[in-house]
Amino acid sequence: MTTKPNPRGTVSASLLILHLSLSAATGQSSADIAPLERNGKRDLRVHDPSTIVKCKNEYWFFATGPGVSSWHSKDLVRWERGPRVFTNPPPWITNVVTGHRGYFWAPDVIQHANRYWVYYSVSKFGQNTSAIGFASNPTLDPADPAYRWTDHGVAIESRRTNNFNAIDPALAKTPDGALWLSFGSFWSGIKLVQLDPTTGTRLASNSPMHSIAFTNEIEAPFIYHHNNFYYLFVNWDRCCRGTNSTYNIRIGRSRDVKGPYLDKEGQDLARGGGTLLLGTDGAFIGPGHAGILEDGNRFWFSAHFYDGSDRGVSKLAIRPLDWGADGWPVLSAINPESSSNQ
Repeated sequence: MTTKPNPRGTVSASLLILHLSLSAATGQSSADIAPLERNGKRDLRVHDPSTIVKCKNEYWFFATGPGVSSWHSKDLVRWERGPRVFTNPPPWITNVVTGHRGYFWAPDVIQHANRYWVYYSVSKFGQNTSAIGFASNPTLDPADPAYRWTDHGVAIESRRTNNFNAIDPALAKTPDGALWLSFGSFWSGIKLVQLDPTTGTRLASNSPMHSIAFTNEIEAPFIYHHNNFYYLFVNWDRCCRGTNSTYNIRIGRSRDVKGPYLDKEGQDLARGGGTLLLGTDGAFIGPGHAGILEDGNRFWFSAHFYDGSDRGVSKLAIRPLDWGADGWPVLSAINPESSSNQ
């Protein structure tokens, strides 16, 4: 979860000087700062950021927190906390997760059918008694008279008898307007179901559930369509351990949203494949929860990471993303020596 200003994602020289000055006071070395800056560090404490969307002249994302937390920015650099989706949790939640106290995990957001749809997780750590619920709003601007969240209940749920875990939702839309939900954490891996594009619910209670990625420690999927390929991003290993977190982001692609998703070596992600896209880099530790924002002719990649220069606090990162000649995404480093803004 992170920050930013200029067209190519650069950090100003004055900002770098400020960081160097602070490092002198805190004992933080430039070796710690460099990987943080080139990875798009933002001093914004968030975990499990959603993809970033735009409403009017502001960018918005949602994140793990009480009531589903939100953040907004006019420039992708300076972020302000927005209103929670829920002041009071929907009453159906305690029927699924006994004792739930209104803390929601790993939301995602998509603009679809003239509304903003937010999908969120409710669960207990280490259990698969979980559910993905969803709510919608015609606008994200709380000053707009039309602003009002409507909760639509359960999209999909898992129980102890299931071999999957219904958390970490991520939304994808195909060019023909079909809506898909990927999700999953540990158990039997990452799943994919089609949604009804009108209601946002699962297409049918017995509609196919596709298994698209698996390894022993896997979660946090995200699917992005670009130039006739669907790119699947997943997290391997473990989060939530501060500087001991081992999260890393893997990738594969497919011509079909249902897969199979193959990595650069041709290995199926459903059989343990996955090319490393982003891992720990110095004090930039355990990146996770990938998202892509297409803004004009630019692409931005977002994730959270654990800041090794700040006690392992989870923060937002945003950096430029390009597409290589072979079609695969390439993360561009932010240049700390540039004097221009992002």
